[in-house]
Amino acid sequence: MSSETPGAGGTSVRTWTDGDGVARQPGMADVARLAGVSAQTVSRTLAGHPNVQEKTRAKVLAAVEQLGYRKNNAARMLSSGRSRTIGVVTLQTNFYSRANLTFGIDTAAREAGYAVSTVTTASLDTAAIEAALSRLAEQDVEGVILSVPLVHVSPRIEQLTRSVPTVTIDGSRTSATEVVAVDQTLAARLATRHLIELGHEAVWHVAGPEQWLDAASRCAGWRDTLQEAGLSVPPVLEGDWTPASGYRNGLVLGKIPDVTAVFVASDEMAFGVIRALHELGRRVPEDISVVGVDDIALAEYCSPSLTTVAQPFAEMGALAVAHLLRHIADPGAVPEPASVEPTLVVRASTAPVGEPARRQVPRGR
Repeated sequence: MSSETPGAGGTSVRTWTDGDGVARQPGMADVARLAGVSAQTVSRTLAGHPNVQEKTRAKVLAAVEQLGYRKNNAARMLSSGRSRTIGVVTLQTNFYSRANLTFGIDTAAREAGYAVSTVTTASLDTAAIEAALSRLAEQDVEGVILSVPLVHVSPRIEQLTRSVPTVTIDGSRTSATEVVAVDQTLAARLATRHLIELGHEAVWHVAGPEQWLDAASRCAGWRDTLQEAGLSVPPVLEGDWTPASGYRNGLVLGKIPDVTAVFVASDEMAFGVIRALHELGRRVPEDISVVGVDDIALAEYCSPSLTTVAQPFAEMGALAVAHLLRHIADPGAVPEPASVEPTLVVRASTAPVGEPARRQVPRGR
């Protein structure tokens, strides 16, 4: 049976007791009863099933939030009362940077005696992220590392990150999360300043997807550095982090005779840019200097070897675990962001700007 007691802001808090009057956590049947649906519908909703109507989904999520429902995985917690597991939400991708970050998380968690449960999402849609967080909450993970950019923080995401200690990566945050991130604005400044110091008066930019906070920060850092140097800001070319998108933008840049320098928002896109410039007869770095971001393992072996801004992904993953474990130990602590500084790695893909007469005119393709 249930009873209601006054809560903050004039709301009511519903508590549940069994037949002997002992308080207990609300179950899925309680959520179903309050929402006026079946327990199966509650299960499908929390799993992010696409066939649940939006109106029904809203009723279930409202009941979940009102009851503070979390599925109790009692069997796994029976011996110690703790799952000793942390959850990770990450984007379904084969990017090298994500693999290095996951490696850092897995290694640090294992050294601390924790297992890792990873849920991947194929999109950055709010409902997909809500479903991923719900799946981890049902597993009774002790904390969550949210390694996706939050395009929109919904009430459900707020509720889930309040109920489970959460650390976010990629610059995202909610009212209850800690943030571990690389200073992406500084990464862009390092790359752009390097090209300016080499004498390039126009630095073009191939950006990442605009919905990614990292991409937006790199674009802002590039633009601000150019403006502070009194230089004009060329149009932004947008990619999607893939080498193919870098290649497409490289075909555009390579046909503009005045282009001498390009800051590319990721190494993998930079590889595509260099390939396109090569096919168009534009030499790197004699005609066009190229700088990437990430310093993945292949950057050193690109031809020419790629100048890039290194991001310590494994270190960032380990730092995220350390902050999450501190948050688990003291959930009432005030969240404090932690920033890891990037570093410029100069290799063979950048050089001082040459005399205009020495630069080759691009040939058609």
